[in-house]
Amino acid sequence: MSRKILYLVNPISGTSKKDGIIHLIEKETNARKIAFEILPTSPIANYDVVKDKIEHEGFTDVVISGGDGTVNQVTRALRHCKVNFGIIPSGSGNGLAFAANIPKKTKAALSVIFEGKPMPVDAFTINQHYSCMLSGLGFDAEVAHRFAMNSKRGLFTYTKESLINFFKAQPFQFEVVLNDFSFFTDAFAITIANSNQFGNNLTIAPAASLNDGLLDIVIIQKMNKAKIPFALLKQIKGNNRLQELVNEITHKNVIYFQTSAITIHNLKHAPLHIDGEPIETSDSIVVNTIPSAFSLIQPNRLN
Repeated sequence: MSRKILYLVNPISGTSKKDGIIHLIEKETNARKIAFEILPTSPIANYDVVKDKIEHEGFTDVVISGGDGTVNQVTRALRHCKVNFGIIPSGSGNGLAFAANIPKKTKAALSVIFEGKPMPVDAFTINQHYSCMLSGLGFDAEVAHRFAMNSKRGLFTYTKESLINFFKAQPFQFEVVLNDFSFFTDAFAITIANSNQFGNNLTIAPAASLNDGLLDIVIIQKMNKAKIPFALLKQIKGNNRLQELVNEITHKNVIYFQTSAITIHNLKHAPLHIDGEPIETSDSIVVNTIPSAFSLIQPNRLN
């Protein structure tokens, strides 16, 4: 079957020049004699017209040029269409792309689109809201809220907001409920991850897999703030082993485990983000996996 690619380019994501990305898309796709069309992403996440184009014009692939928020919107809207998705990372974090080993440079990312292999990727719901990468409560959500209000994007802005909020951060109270176990915790942050990282190759859930039917849960418990950087570094380096059961929680600074579903009672209304985008928080957060939610073109590991 001949391929036909629909490129969706976010004109405002990240800091890169979109004219250069579009020019390279045209050049590389024409060189391979693959039919294609380029459209801007929807600023209001309405992709009804795109659905019709896919159905009536025979597109086989949808390639997203944008950041994590754009990837979330497009895969959420179009994942029931019979297409494979690709990513050209051009956002501030690019968490899912980097978790899938998709390179940052546009030409290299396009090579993955042309030569890679479609593989299933899980997603999950948070109170019926769709997430395909990493969501969370607490400190990182507060950073996401601050970052969204900033007119300047990019890693520098995100790092600045993280540092400012680190010194102001206070722990929140949660009750975490699993199938056969529950516990209370005072925590700076709870991360719910399908991909392994926040973005920019900052890994928070080293054991996470994009297609294992499980979520990685990372809880940064209340501790002396001077200890937090060391606790996070230990987690990022993969030195915290996954726990089969959440036990001895009072003795751990970072709790790390996997589950297919979780409910979090948000007792002090900690802020919430979904795939890096701030969203109104809730008293209770009910999370369930969506196994094999969509197909993502990734580097062919046999090459």
